[in-house]
Amino acid sequence: MNRLTTSWGAYELARFPEDPRDPLRAWDASDEYLLRHLTESAPPVTGTAVVVGDRWGALATSLAGHRPGQVVQITDSFLAREATRANLARNGVDEASVQLLTTRDTPPERIDLLLVRVPKSLALLEDQLHRLAPAVHPGTVVVGTGMVKEIHTSTLALFERIIGPTRTSLAVKKARLIFCTPDPSLPRTASPWPHRYTLPDDAPAPVAGRTVVNHAGIFCADRLDIGTRFFLQHLPRGLGDARVVDLGCGNGVVGLAVALAEPAARLLFTDESYQAVASAEETFRAGAAPGAAAEFLVGDGLAGVPADSVDLVLNNPPFHSHQAMTDLTARRMFSGARRALRSGGELWVVGNRHLGYHVTLRRIFGNSEVVASGPKFVVLRAVKK
Repeated sequence: MNRLTTSWGAYELARFPEDPRDPLRAWDASDEYLLRHLTESAPPVTGTAVVVGDRWGALATSLAGHRPGQVVQITDSFLAREATRANLARNGVDEASVQLLTTRDTPPERIDLLLVRVPKSLALLEDQLHRLAPAVHPGTVVVGTGMVKEIHTSTLALFERIIGPTRTSLAVKKARLIFCTPDPSLPRTASPWPHRYTLPDDAPAPVAGRTVVNHAGIFCADRLDIGTRFFLQHLPRGLGDARVVDLGCGNGVVGLAVALAEPAARLLFTDESYQAVASAEETFRAGAAPGAAAEFLVGDGLAGVPADSVDLVLNNPPFHSHQAMTDLTARRMFSGARRALRSGGELWVVGNRHLGYHVTLRRIFGNSEVVASGPKFVVLRAVKK
């Protein structure tokens, strides 16, 4: 936990879930830059303030209680939403002062102050700006923020095309602000997302030729990524009615492959991204056999799954947290899988060879076996003893 100091006061903030091994802060220089601009340079704005992409609740927590009107946070991340709840509570801010929405919820009808933390995914930014544009009016103050390496010409072009004329600030501590003036004469067009595509005939069976649905922000929106392709070639067989979890499901292709090959398997798709779980559900509905059933859960890994209740967990863990490289997410996924697995249950993991997941699996499970190995990827198997 660290202290963020602003002109409004100081706030104790932490990422979620709290982990003493996590070296990363719950805010960065771009959050500080935006808050300093709001308190020192921007004119006061009343009415509804919408904060998009607030990564751990630093912006919403700082705004709440220090300005008139409603504060609305919109996030695609379950972890960011829970972090916001926790940070509001630890700083004595009434949670009711912040309306917590997801990217799947309907946004407010009118927005007077729009703050955008630029996401890693340009597609997610495009989708959100399209969804928010009808609520923006000529008097809306629109300010974006991000680190210099996150703001590109294409980023500014989206603001310009969807909201209105756009300019940037000078860089401070490698962070930059985006100032956008709403142009009511711009046409309000629908978001082009989600994106649908058909898997090629050379994709691993049985998903070849199936439709994949990707909502904005999901990895590899227009093709089957090579890591997933490798995993699909080496999935376990003969599962019967096993309880199977596609952990960190993304668009759900891995779980769909299991459903098609193992129709008796009982499937759960889970991810911390609301966009991902929506994608997985639509991919499953489009590609699974008629009448096939599965569960879909947005949450913190397997935290919402009862212990000793799962037979098999399939996982392609991320090794980034926004722009930072870290194996903390993978370690938490592996530990959560071990808790959820029955004795004799298995965790199958695909990852880049250089990440060394076999070491982490041995530490958590006491064992790790190489199922398949290629030039870039490896599939590992760990058994709960």
